Amino acid sequence: MLKKTEKLLYEKQAVILKALAHPIRIAILDFLDAGPKCVCEIADHVGAERSNVSRHLAVMVNAGILSFEKKGLEVVYQVKMPCAMRFFGCITECIKQVARENEKLLRAL
Repeated sequence: MLKKTEKLLYEKQAVILKALAHPIRIAILDFLDAGPKCVCEIADHVGAERSNVSRHLAVMVNAGILSFEKKGLEVVYQVKMPCAMRFFGCITECIKQVARENEKLLRAL
């Protein structure tokens, strides 16, 4: 049986994974890995409306993945959880490995 603290930890981890589980959010995180950006730059980069991007940013801020700072009229976002990029690097390596295995299987057929 799970301890109360283990269950709480798993729930918090699930919140973070849910916050990352959208292609636009992954693209935003990847874009912000290069440094802080304002909403207008992020929206232009991902090709989405600012209001939609703002909702995605709020989800990631609430999960603790991003932080923000107001600079005059601009709101600038930055990565608060840089280890998330390592996580996606790991996922990318897994995708490549599966692709290599599938390629070998196709050649064998």
